[in-house]
Amino acid sequence: MNPSTALARVLVDALVAHGVTELVLSPGSRSAPLALAAFEVSHGGLDRDDEGHDDEGHDDDHDDRAERRARLHVRIDERSAGFLALGLAKRSGQPVAVITTSGSAVANLHPAVLEAHHAGVPLVLLTADRPPELRGVGANQTTDQAKLFGAAVRMFHEVGVPSRELGQVAYWRNLASRAVWTARGDRSRDPGPVHLNIALTGQLPDETGDPAWPEPLAGGRGAATSAPTGSDAAVVELDPGPRTVVLAGDGAGRPARRLAETAGWPLLAEPSSGARSGPNAIGPYRLLLDRPELGDAIERVIAYGTASLSRPVTRLLARPDVEVVVVSDRARWPDPTRTAIGVVPAAA
Repeated sequence: MNPSTALARVLVDALVAHGVTELVLSPGSRSAPLALAAFEVSHGGLDRDDEGHDDEGHDDDHDDRAERRARLHVRIDERSAGFLALGLAKRSGQPVAVITTSGSAVANLHPAVLEAHHAGVPLVLLTADRPPELRGVGANQTTDQAKLFGAAVRMFHEVGVPSRELGQVAYWRNLASRAVWTARGDRSRDPGPVHLNIALTGQLPDETGDPAWPEPLAGGRGAATSAPTGSDAAVVELDPGPRTVVLAGDGAGRPARRLAETAGWPLLAEPSSGARSGPNAIGPYRLLLDRPELGDAIERVIAYGTASLSRPVTRLLARPDVEVVVVSDRARWPDPTRTAIGVVPAAA
């Protein structure tokens, strides 16, 4: 599988997994991997063999409507695609994804983006782009798409050129999670459009001769669930079962110490955390994390504040056998290893 196909499949699948059930496509050459991923997910899933479908999109043995995970709408004109997505999102109150090719196609979404911005309507814009080496050199169908919509989007992210390496799937799934939550305004209470600009190489989706992807594309780490912030957000009760430590990064404050002492968990607190005191604080924890008596016994980390620069802490957070829960009331929460399985505003 080539990297562009892998990125497209994971990103579209993750968006649908987080509640995006309407996809609007304005097709083009550069966005072909995204278009095919949208088609596949609208026909039941990314790994399903669709050879049994007739020309009208119905399976010979099943009602396709009962199996599809999302509905795909195709519009040739990008301006029409943008306003269709706007109407669908207004009606449902849920984010709708819009897929376009590169160049002026992206600019044609601007009127709908402005409407969504002012009305607080959640849209997820997936815009295909040329890789960086083809920008600014006169390549066909290429313009500067970075932050094209300015302050009219709640989030812009340059996804980067996909590469065949471990960790890409967690990055893409984490990014999809953040995009959906930001578009819905789950944590900011300010819904609106978000823009993911996706650099794709010119590889066609024909996978003949492509080696297998080095990690599973489905599920896995980097697909955290989120709880909304605000005055009515409930404190999340944590299961006391796993062997847990509380990690207090920069600016964590008193809540980190309070949780550690109430639950009886060790407190790993940075000097700048404002929580480095009390009976549960472990002073030389960075030295102890590499020792099996402490480090190997940890099953869960409850993380407050900005993550540490300490390598032992980074290794702990990145371990596949450790469950990471981030406690943050910020619209943009810290999760540098992209391993959090949950983001909550408060914990007990």
